[in-house]
Amino acid sequence: MSADTGATAPPAHTTAQTGTPQRTSGPFTTARQRVRYTVLVAVLVALALLVTVAHMTYGNPVPFGEKGFWRIVNLRRDALIAIALVALCQAFATVAFHTATDNRIITPSIMGFESIYVAVQTSVIFFFGSVGLAQFTGLPQFLLQVGIMVAFAVTLFTWLLSGRFGNIQVMLLVGIVLGGGLRSLSTFMQRLLDPNEFDVLTARTFGNIANANTENFPVIIPVVAVVCLVLYLRSRRMNVIALGRETATNLGVDHRRELMLILFLVSVLMAMTTSMVGPMTFLGFLVATIAYQLTDTYDHRLILPVATLVGYVFLGGSYFIMRNIFDAEGAVTIIIELIGGSVFLLFIMRKGRL
Repeated sequence: MSADTGATAPPAHTTAQTGTPQRTSGPFTTARQRVRYTVLVAVLVALALLVTVAHMTYGNPVPFGEKGFWRIVNLRRDALIAIALVALCQAFATVAFHTATDNRIITPSIMGFESIYVAVQTSVIFFFGSVGLAQFTGLPQFLLQVGIMVAFAVTLFTWLLSGRFGNIQVMLLVGIVLGGGLRSLSTFMQRLLDPNEFDVLTARTFGNIANANTENFPVIIPVVAVVCLVLYLRSRRMNVIALGRETATNLGVDHRRELMLILFLVSVLMAMTTSMVGPMTFLGFLVATIAYQLTDTYDHRLILPVATLVGYVFLGGSYFIMRNIFDAEGAVTIIIELIGGSVFLLFIMRKGRL
């Protein structure tokens, strides 16, 4: 019996000798996939550094090393900080929202977050004129805008996930309907505005890095850092939440509590980025989807950094191109949708799935 057993059982290294890939139960099914992820992160980091250096140095009229050179670099630094904050917020919020809702199509922007921002800005200029909108730029006004958006989200989540509905799909549908209603109300008020006031409003409600007020950074940076850190530390729990309500409950996770916490943190991130630079509807969906395709894993600890790097490279690269080539830095969302959408379609056609 022992001889037969020894003859039929292969040695431990037979798989390696035959060249068959060894499979594991972790986020990487093969060693090749682990190497591929490492190379991917290295490439994205290199691209992010390239975008940063290019933005800091391109077109700088002062010779390198002189005091004036670094003064110009410091002036350009604020735009990169805003880009990094937007990339963090959009990446973490969209990926976490997709996990919580088990839906990779609907994003927080479609749910009505950006519609609230547009409605508030439109209401201010509709009732108080362009002078009132110009005064709606300080830190108190920023916090008020953020507070309104978070309060709307928390009310919606609490009402639809705690009451007799208790259904995430109902919450998504109600959010889409409310978002559409707010957009319609904003459009109606905009049609009644003076053309000059409408131009001022359009500049505020179009996603633009130049909208970021550096005076708000001392509040935005720590809030975004803490929220993103909390979400990242809860990556393992989000992995379980992605398995579904019944499976998560069987594994000892309070599904409803985790769901409410994730959605609250998502609402804070979306309120921060939208109130800072304005609506960027397509960015979060694009960044999250490309991150899913590139990583091809379930582990949020691996998806979130890639999504953030992709967001920074896309947004920073778009800002650099529009600012230095087309002299239209305010229209970064155009190139994001053009190039980003093409890349997204390329991945979808190659893999044939989301």
